[in-house]
Amino acid sequence: MQESSSVGELAGQLRRELDRYSPGGRLPSSRVLVERFRVSPVTVSRALAQLAAEGLVVTRPGAGAFRARPRAASAPAGDTSWQEVALSADGAADLVPRSVDASGVTVSLAAPPPGVIEFNGGYLHPSLQPERAMSAALARAGRRPGAWGRPPMEGLPELREWFARTIGGAVNAAEVLIGAGGQAALTTALHALAPPGAPVLVESPTYPGMLAIARSAGLRPVPVPVDPDGVRPELLADAFRATGARVFVCQPLFQNPTGAVLAPARRGEVLRIAREAGAFVVEDDFVRRLAHEDAGPLPRPLASDDPDGVVVHVGSLTKATSPSFRVCALAARGPVLERLRAIQVVDTFFVPRPLQEAALELVGSPAWPRHLRAVAAELRARRDVMTSALRLHLPELALPHVPSGGYHLWLRLPDGADETALTGAALRAGVAVLPGRPYFSAEPPAPHIRLSFAAVAGPEEIVEGVRRLRAACDEALPATGSGHSISGDLSGRS
Repeated sequence: MQESSSVGELAGQLRRELDRYSPGGRLPSSRVLVERFRVSPVTVSRALAQLAAEGLVVTRPGAGAFRARPRAASAPAGDTSWQEVALSADGAADLVPRSVDASGVTVSLAAPPPGVIEFNGGYLHPSLQPERAMSAALARAGRRPGAWGRPPMEGLPELREWFARTIGGAVNAAEVLIGAGGQAALTTALHALAPPGAPVLVESPTYPGMLAIARSAGLRPVPVPVDPDGVRPELLADAFRATGARVFVCQPLFQNPTGAVLAPARRGEVLRIAREAGAFVVEDDFVRRLAHEDAGPLPRPLASDDPDGVVVHVGSLTKATSPSFRVCALAARGPVLERLRAIQVVDTFFVPRPLQEAALELVGSPAWPRHLRAVAAELRARRDVMTSALRLHLPELALPHVPSGGYHLWLRLPDGADETALTGAALRAGVAVLPGRPYFSAEPPAPHIRLSFAAVAGPEEIVEGVRRLRAACDEALPATGSGHSISGDLSGRS
């Protein structure tokens, strides 16, 4: 096989030879394959990634590639067609159908096939998680007196106090509820603040998990565009007047997916507009603890500047620790606090006390600030590596904003690009990416993708992932050349 042979041809040859190896058996090394087929190491790497994406081989860094073990046969399915009637009958009279579409969430939660680089992840790679500190905290928590008893339904007083201090301003511990992660807290907030059929204003683009919460509750998400300085106040005011909405959900700090930070001049405007509309602002402060090393002083949460109870604040420890460390704060003042508390109790009773005790142990340990400093430095380095690799290998993808916090980049594709075709081609090339469509509650202004730099093993994997994405773009995107610059606004207009 000559150097000019395609990745597909090499993958096909290796696929035909897999029967020579027993399940779990090791394939020849990359060096042997390079010499045997007279191809480049990159061709070998991409061919193996393609077989890994098909579930035929498993690649292990430093160990090589192995034939995948066969999957267990599933039991024959029964007839579940009756459920279509049962699940739809009660919702026939709903003003807004309460559809439950979790695809925008599961695509970032599901692990890609072995050997596929995880640019779709929403959490820190295990190498970035404070595993030793969390294990030590959990061990110490288990020895605390009463650690396995029933906690107060609102949460441990000491943990509520810690969250109140981190929010700042006049927020006190009595105005904080401990919840089981940000997703659960957002669900509680939307159930408390808006009845089925009501409109809810959302940033555009925005986090798909929040759109899924709203739609499953029978709410109608109404988009309000963002730009590099966050949500546009004049459009927010227009949306409140046009819809009569009483809720606006936003991420003022390192917004997902754009990475925008709400500008200082707009913070007071957003609160004033909501207050005049008689509406609540749900502040999803999800990555405050993932600021990059060069972020500088962070703006305070909106809740810290809100004496009138406009803001319902959600802040979580999960993004900075582990997807399984699901502890968050839900803060509000006034009569709405009791409604939030009642809904949370009905939904979940309380967060397990050992986990709350472990959270207290973790944030009170010297390991906690050390971990945050290390993550801040590593995320900055990874962001810079990914940004440089994209500019080198994929200049036709527009990068409107390079964030100073969070864990991802938001890229605009060339006009006419097919997101679905690109994400499929990327998976075949051995890299998983997130399409932009699920981030928009209405028709998107342009095609996008989101790339995470936090869920991968390190800088080398980032560079290799971008190289694989280059191959996918060559396959799936129109031949527009470098039609976009590394600039433009966040909603898709250049």
